[in-house]
Amino acid sequence: MNKKIATLLVALMASLPVSYASAAELKVGYVNTQRIFRDAPAAVKAAKKIEQEFSKRDQDLQRMAKQLQTMQEGLEKNGVTMAESERRTKEKDLNELSREFQRKQREFREDLNLRQNEENAAIIEKANKAIKQLAESEKYDLILQDVVWVSPKLDVTEKVIKALSEGKDGK
Repeated sequence: MNKKIATLLVALMASLPVSYASAAELKVGYVNTQRIFRDAPAAVKAAKKIEQEFSKRDQDLQRMAKQLQTMQEGLEKNGVTMAESERRTKEKDLNELSREFQRKQREFREDLNLRQNEENAAIIEKANKAIKQLAESEKYDLILQDVVWVSPKLDVTEKVIKALSEGKDGK
């Protein structure tokens, strides 16, 4: 039994230099996904598109927030001097407007998140195609995304952004 273990250990140790030699030839790259979402032309275009799509609703929400604030301040300022029925009516109107504002604000956030996710999915799909082409053309063995730390010399993000801006995303 001990002879079998010893033979196995010798065989393992003999194969280690080959493994190290193979690892030395390994070509590794890293892509910073957040930078792609921030700097790639498609990402910048998508952000502007989303901003345009949602700007009117955002302005409406801001107006509604100001209206709520004005109503609240008026009620606090004049509530003491108002008739009871008038104060109750104003409080009811304020509460209804507040609920409506919260509902619209929640819908706005949900719709905005949905659109951002849609655009991000399209961007990452294009980026993945560009990364694959880069890996094949420059003979990378491994390209990583989203790591805790990486040496800057392995970062190929700029090449991917350049490929995306040139339209080399596999279309």
